[in-house]
Parts: sequence; structure tokens; C-alpha cells
Amino acid sequence: MTTTSSNAAHGPDLTVWYDGACPLCRREIAAMRRLDRRRAILFVDIADPESTCPLDRATLLARFHAQERGCDPVSGAAAFAAMWRAIPLLRPLGQLARIPALLWLLEKAYLRFLRLRPRLQAWLR
Repeated sequence: MTTTSSNAAHGPDLTVWYDGACPLCRREIAAMRRLDRRRAILFVDIADPESTCPLDRATLLARFHAQERGCDPVSGAAAFAAMWRAIPLLRPLGQLARIPALLWLLEKAYLRFLRLRPRLQAWLR
């Protein structure tokens, strides 16, 4: 299982579940890991059979999921925004995504991306 954590006693600031079998997802997570210098995010590869998941794997594979400490899991654009808030460089984007209209637009863009994802994955393999 591929994980990093900032605070073992209190848990990570954020947990992100990603598809380690997806080349596009692996690239995205690698970029986020480089930016997460505080190691505030626990990255969980749901393709790893040893990983622990709060939801069934099919649900986690269908959409990007994250969970801020003490909060319910979120998916889609809200999950990306939560991840951005955990990374100081991207925090302003994550804070802007708290604006409902902007989050709505980001979710619409995310849904379009999901339709393109299989072609992008094939291209990256």
C-alpha cells in the first residue's frame, strides 16, 4: 500500500483514494506528492488489495474521493478542492472552490473529464 502521513497520532489532514492501476491517476498523484511537502495527505492506492477503503472499491474507482480529517468523504471536484486546500501552493484554488457556483462549474468540468478519461488512459499506457 502506498501511503504518506503527516501526523500518525492524529491521522492525516486529508486522505485521498486513487486508482494506482490508472496511468493518468498515478501521474496526478505523483505531482501532488511532490507539492505536498508537509506530508499532510495520506494517499491510498485502491488498486492495492491490502488497502483499507471506507466505501466499496467500485464506488472509489468511479470517481475521485478524499476525506478531510473529521469530515465526511467527498468526491469529484469537491475531493480535488479538498486536496488543493491541503497543499499550501494550491490552497487558494481550494479555498475558491468553497464558493458554491465555482464548485458547481468545477464539478461540470470534472464530469466532462470522466467521459474523456478512458481515452486518456489508453493514450498514456
